[in-house]
Amino acid sequence: MDLFAWFGLFKQQLKEADAAQWAVLILGVAEVLLAKANSIWLYPAGIAATVLSVYGLFHAQLYAESFLNVYYLVMSLYGWWYWVRKKDAPPLQITAASPRDWKITGAIVVGAWLLLYVILKMYTPSNVPAWDAWVSATAWAGMWLLAKRKIENWILLNISNIFAIPLLFYKALPLYGVLTIILFIVACFGYFDWKKIERSAVRASGEHG
Repeated sequence: MDLFAWFGLFKQQLKEADAAQWAVLILGVAEVLLAKANSIWLYPAGIAATVLSVYGLFHAQLYAESFLNVYYLVMSLYGWWYWVRKKDAPPLQITAASPRDWKITGAIVVGAWLLLYVILKMYTPSNVPAWDAWVSATAWAGMWLLAKRKIENWILLNISNIFAIPLLFYKALPLYGVLTIILFIVACFGYFDWKKIERSAVRASGEHG
């Protein structure tokens, strides 16, 4: 499918999009903007968008991405709890990933990719098992880093986005593809915003140390 055909399909989907699809689009953008602003309200927005996304992705035979949304739901609930787990404790600070964090991240990517690839290859009619599994595995790792408030969550999430964009257009889901492009752009700004916050915290800590 060429660019003009995708654009035509996108316009058609805009006309045919129901309330649930528009809600996913709006809530998805809101989630990343709230994450960029370091607001805990990213989790309620993300949970709502996740619940609404499952059916559309499953119907398009993107089984790993559909299952990924279940993971998003679990991680969003965990992240929400983790951010506010102790009422009287200082809020969880934005920090850079440690070597241990990177090892866990790598293990999540490799383990999730292998698991999802085998499941998709053996038990579903997916025609893009490796691709679908990779998009989900890198997003799994990014969500884990986001829950820990690690700056590098944006890197993993955007690796997922880079591969998800052509996959969604290939699967004739241009509305989701355009949403992912928006999320990619916002995530780039999110990385630099979080980096500034982390550097400011380090400087403040040094001045009071």
